Amino acid sequence: MHKPSRRTLLTASVAAVGSGLLSACTGNGSHPQSRPGATAKGDSHGFVPPGPKGYVNPSGPEVHAAERRRGSGPVRKFEFTAAETTVDLDGRKVRTWTYGHNLPGPLVRVTAGDVLSLNLVNRLPAETTLHSHGVRMRCDMDGVPSLTQEAITSGQDFTYRYTVSHPGTYLLHSHSGMQPDRGLYAPFIVDDPKEPLHYDKEWLIVLDDWVDGVSGSTPDGILTELRHGKTMSMDGMGMDKGMGKGPEAGGHGASAPPHPAPPAKQQGPSRMLHGTRSPILHSVGGNVAYPHYLANGRLPGNPSVFRARPGERIRVRIINAGSDTAFRVALGGHKMTVTHTDGYPVEHTETDALILGMAERYDVLITAKDGVFPFVALAEGKGSRAMALLRTSAKASAPRATVSPEELDGELVPARRISPHESVALSERKPDREIRIRLTGDMKQYNWSFDHKPYSLTQRHAVRQGERVRLTLINATDMWHPMHLHGHTFAVVGLDGAGARKDTSIVLPHRKLVVDFDADNPGLWMLHCHNQYHSESGMMTILGYHT
Repeated sequence: MHKPSRRTLLTASVAAVGSGLLSACTGNGSHPQSRPGATAKGDSHGFVPPGPKGYVNPSGPEVHAAERRRGSGPVRKFEFTAAETTVDLDGRKVRTWTYGHNLPGPLVRVTAGDVLSLNLVNRLPAETTLHSHGVRMRCDMDGVPSLTQEAITSGQDFTYRYTVSHPGTYLLHSHSGMQPDRGLYAPFIVDDPKEPLHYDKEWLIVLDDWVDGVSGSTPDGILTELRHGKTMSMDGMGMDKGMGKGPEAGGHGASAPPHPAPPAKQQGPSRMLHGTRSPILHSVGGNVAYPHYLANGRLPGNPSVFRARPGERIRVRIINAGSDTAFRVALGGHKMTVTHTDGYPVEHTETDALILGMAERYDVLITAKDGVFPFVALAEGKGSRAMALLRTSAKASAPRATVSPEELDGELVPARRISPHESVALSERKPDREIRIRLTGDMKQYNWSFDHKPYSLTQRHAVRQGERVRLTLINATDMWHPMHLHGHTFAVVGLDGAGARKDTSIVLPHRKLVVDFDADNPGLWMLHCHNQYHSESGMMTILGYHT
C-alpha cells in the first residue's frame, strides 16, 4: 500500500468528471489578467458595494493584510470558459450552460499553500461570477455579484486569484441567480502536502439534480412557477434587479434597469414537487420534481464506473452539487469510514449511509470487496436516485439502475454526531458575540427570508476581527434548509460541545442550529440557504466586519 501522489490524475471516475481538465502550471503571475479583479473592461479591484459606512470593504487594507498572512506559494493557472453547450444525458440531448463544455466542469486541483489563478471567460448571454464554495479566501475573490465584485458581463473575463491555505474537497459554482442549477459547477480539490491518510486510489463522485433543457424547462422558469408568477422587489436590491436584464440574468442585485422585466415563464410540464415526505429531513424532500439525478454527469442507466482491485483502500470524495435535493448515499456491500466533512478532518467514524445537503461534501475510506457494487445516491424524499459503480471483477454482472442496497437503510451518522480531529477543533472559548437569526417563509407565499426580511445589499450583521461568534439559526419554517456561511468554517455546537468543522449544515424544520466561528477573515460575507430556489427568493443576508 502506498500514499498516492497529490499530483496524480484520478482514474476512471475522474475521466468522467474532469475529461476537460485544464493544465495547471507554475508561473509568476505575468499574464495580463492575472492580477486580482482584472477584466477586459477594466480593473474593478477596489470595488465598494453600496451599504452603511463603518464596515470593511471587500478589497480594503484589512483584507490585503489577511491575505499576506496566508503567504504566497507557486501560482497554479487555470482558465474556464462559461458558455452554452449541448449535453448528452444517456442519449437525451439538452442545451445548458457549462464550464468548458463539460458536465461537471473540469477538475481544478492544487496543493495547500499554492496561489490559485483562475481566469473565467464569460461567453454566456448573461452576467456571471464564480464562487469557491467552502474556501477561506480573500473577500474580493468570493464571487458574489454587487457585494464583492461587479458581475462579469457577457464577452468579458475576470481572474480569481488568491492563496489556498487549507486542504480539502470543495466546489466551484456560479453565484449568479439560478445559474448553479444549470451545469455551471466543477470539483475543486486542495491536496495536503503532508497528507496523513494512506490509500491506494481516489474516487471522486459529483452528484446533481437535473432539469435544465428537459422538455423546455429552465431553472428561472421553475422559480417563477414556485413564486406563482410573482416578481420580487427587495428594497431596491436583490434578485429581480439581476433578472431585470432578462429571464436568464444573474441575481444578487446585479446591475439592472429600474423596472424589472417580466419573470421567465415555465415551459413544459409543471416541476412543482407534491406529496412527498422524508422522515430524515422531517419535511418534504424539496420544492422541485427533477426528471433526472446524476452522478458524474451520468444517469443510472449508464453509470460511470470506477475500477479497482479487491482489497484496495479507496478514498471517496463525495460532492452534492444539486440545487434542491439532499442525497442519502451508500455503497452496496461496504461500510464507509468518514474522514472529512466539508474539507476538514474528523475523528474517523464508521457508517452505512450519509445524508448530504446541497453543497455539502464528505470524504470516506472504503476497502474494496470482490465484485461490482452500486454507489447509490437516493434523492431524499423524492423517490429517485443517482448511481455510480465500483467494479473490482470483470466477471460480475452490473446491478440494475433500480437497485437499493440495504446500507441505505442502515446506520446513518449525522454531522452533529461527528467529532472534529484535534488538529482543527476550535479552542475552548466563550463567545464574544451572539447573533440569533430566524429562518422564515413558507411554500404558499414562497417568501423565504431571514427574520421576515428578504435579502438586501444594505443588510449587515456586525462582527469584529478576532471575536469568537456564536450564530444561532432558528428554523421557524416547515422546510429543511442547508445553511452556508462564506469565507469561514464553523463548529457545530452540540450537547458535547463544539463539533465538526463545516461551512454548510442542514437545519431541520422547527429546530435550531448553533455554530461557533472565529472572525478571522475580514470582509463582507454571505450567509444563505443553499437551496437555490430559497436563496433567490430572499433567504440570504450579510455578515460584515465592523471597523
